[in-house]
Amino acid sequence: MSVFPPSQWALVLGASSGFGLATARKLASQGLNVCLVHRDRRGAMDRIETAFDEIRAFGRGFLSFNLDALSPEGVAEAIAGLQAAGAAGSLRVLLHSIAFGNLKPIAPVQDQALKAVYGDALTEDEDMARTIYSMGTSLLTWVQAAFRAGLFAPDARVFGLTSEGNEVAWRGYAAVSAAKTALEALSRSIAVEYAPYGIRSNIIQAGVTDTPALNAIPGAELMKQHSIARNPFGRLTRPEDVAGVIALLSQDDAAWVNGALIRVDGGERVAG
Repeated sequence: MSVFPPSQWALVLGASSGFGLATARKLASQGLNVCLVHRDRRGAMDRIETAFDEIRAFGRGFLSFNLDALSPEGVAEAIAGLQAAGAAGSLRVLLHSIAFGNLKPIAPVQDQALKAVYGDALTEDEDMARTIYSMGTSLLTWVQAAFRAGLFAPDARVFGLTSEGNEVAWRGYAAVSAAKTALEALSRSIAVEYAPYGIRSNIIQAGVTDTPALNAIPGAELMKQHSIARNPFGRLTRPEDVAGVIALLSQDDAAWVNGALIRVDGGERVAG
């Protein structure tokens, strides 16, 4: 069933797995044309193209760009692609789902078992700056680029993704935690300063979800077990749970939700 006008588009950054892919599939199923930006090696493309074929099957407009979404050239190429596809004034949804960050600790690890996991390398200034840009402030880069190009629809929705690590200190997560808090702060500012142009901006805080990004974190298996044990529903959050909420918040009836942080975790956070 088509929920959105046939001319409208969604731009998904980090679209080849996890939240990005699930959201692209959901939005396409509800009638949005989709532009998917990802960065993957050639060896992963068979899996990705199979997933993309499922999205193409919905019969909507489809663009994909395998490029560096964090470079000026990458941003310019994707924006130009949307313009060429006739998306001017039609970008309904922009989802920032880029997961590229440093996962080294900030202090030496004394416990030998943990040292075997983390090694001796520590987060340095360049690691921190790169992670904060990649998973945080690059949201503004894309919003400003899309705005300058005249892509946003009169009623547009911007989404970023955060996690419980925005408040809880996990070893090795300091750079990502800093990025997520920067992302949240920027989303609030976008919500205020771009509201006169019809753009709403919100943050989704997902529960622990079995994604490639999670599995890159040392101790991910223990984190999953703990989350299942404390979640009221006894399971992890799924990418489809998050995609469904983003789709709901992209509809007309959710136009008054702006500048919010919305937990999509089945009650995991409040369960302690």
